[in-house]
Amino acid sequence: MWFRNLQIFRLTSEWAYSTESLSAALHKGLFQGCGATDRMARGWVPPRGEAGALVFSIQHQQLIALGVEQKLLPASVVRQYAQAKLLEIEAAQGYKPGRKQSREVFDQLEAELLPRAFVKRGLTYVWIDPVNRWLLVDASSSTRADEVMEQLKLSLGELPVTLVKTQLAPATAMTQWLAAGEAPGSFTIDRDCELCAAVEERAAVRYVRHNLDSDEVRSHIAGGKTATRLALTWSERISFVLTEQLQIKRLVFLDLLKEDAERQAENADDVFAADFTLMSGELAQLLGHLLDVLGGEGE
Repeated sequence: MWFRNLQIFRLTSEWAYSTESLSAALHKGLFQGCGATDRMARGWVPPRGEAGALVFSIQHQQLIALGVEQKLLPASVVRQYAQAKLLEIEAAQGYKPGRKQSREVFDQLEAELLPRAFVKRGLTYVWIDPVNRWLLVDASSSTRADEVMEQLKLSLGELPVTLVKTQLAPATAMTQWLAAGEAPGSFTIDRDCELCAAVEERAAVRYVRHNLDSDEVRSHIAGGKTATRLALTWSERISFVLTEQLQIKRLVFLDLLKEDAERQAENADDVFAADFTLMSGELAQLLGHLLDVLGGEGE
């Protein structure tokens, strides 16, 4: 359950939910799965598996999980069946079906095909850190994170969170670090980055597994391009990619961290608890250091 991405939100007030009260609120939106004619279903599931509680809590840190089930039925497949059916109708009635009749045929066939469609299931973790006032979603896109936040609002009624803003914009900071050939504090620059021009076309240059301390990179920066993504390592413990929207992607934890967690555990439940404890502790430190090198939080 090690997080792979971070969509970062700041709790704007004291987190009012204990493990018990949060679990009770989440039960209102318990995952039910897709019905026969549903395309998608969302709901809260136990983060440790079917037998666990809806909220996993340890050392004041809370972990919850949103389950998503989606029917895989492309519109092109429904359209194929509908076209065949419309040809039969045209032959029977002697004239081409109109727009309304075609729409009704499409809807009818979609309803007939949905119960037989393949189902794709997914799980998105949410980590709530009341101590440092973070709410982190393990999602690679802001769209997925927004879906999770909407579901959380439905369960809680109100959600005291906001996106984090920093005094120094991530794009500005990453560009300065690349120009200087080094990152500040406990961060080091890795070998992946993306540079984009500020003009309308947004011409982009991407480097993958490439030495970024080079005249070529600095030439692009001098030409007006800014860094929109940059691979970094923090304290030789966690590698990640920072984006211009202050998203963290492609999190990779040093193997030694995971080995430490496994040594503390005797069974599967202990492994889960050790993983979450170590991960949350490390990421809380990383986020604090990241805010520092970005000049602290803005208004």
